[in-house]
Amino acid sequence: MKKTAAVFLDRDGVINEEVGYVDDLDKLRIIPLAFEAIRLINESGMKAVVVSNQSGIARGLMTEEFVRKTNNYLQDILQARGVYINNFYYCPHHPTEGEEPYRQACDCRKPAPGMFLTASRDLNINLELSYMVGDRFLDMKAARNAGVKGILVRTGCGEELLQDDGPDKANPASKPDFIATDILDAVRWILRERK
Repeated sequence: MKKTAAVFLDRDGVINEEVGYVDDLDKLRIIPLAFEAIRLINESGMKAVVVSNQSGIARGLMTEEFVRKTNNYLQDILQARGVYINNFYYCPHHPTEGEEPYRQACDCRKPAPGMFLTASRDLNINLELSYMVGDRFLDMKAARNAGVKGILVRTGCGEELLQDDGPDKANPASKPDFIATDILDAVRWILRERK
């Protein structure tokens, strides 16, 4: 079977509004342009895949069951609008916070490429043809580590990061391939870039 490209999407700040920890379903507010962006991904033949650090699990703020419930709820809202995510991946770990087994240095927490590699195996994805859309330089570093192109959106934490001259400023390892206004602008750039 021929491998396909994917658009990897961070969840919080890219698909839904950044509100800190989504520890209640009422806090999940989808960015309206996300519906059109995901529709374009679905129609393009690429996979739409969520890869999300969820350290709130390690910190004891939510359970894995709640994160799965939140992802299912998000999928239900998207499907009601005729669009969908092919699969959701999340990292429940944190290297210094919480209790074992969640307090650990792992290979799935971005910027490590573990979620990308698992998705590649599960969904038959060609990483060299794929993209990551995120709102943090950490997402861009994860994109580099996974061998995909990175697009930084100005929603979520993106605008603040771009204005900040602090230690999280982009360096060669976390420099985005493109800076987009939002998820829809990012997907439109991807579709142009693929032609």
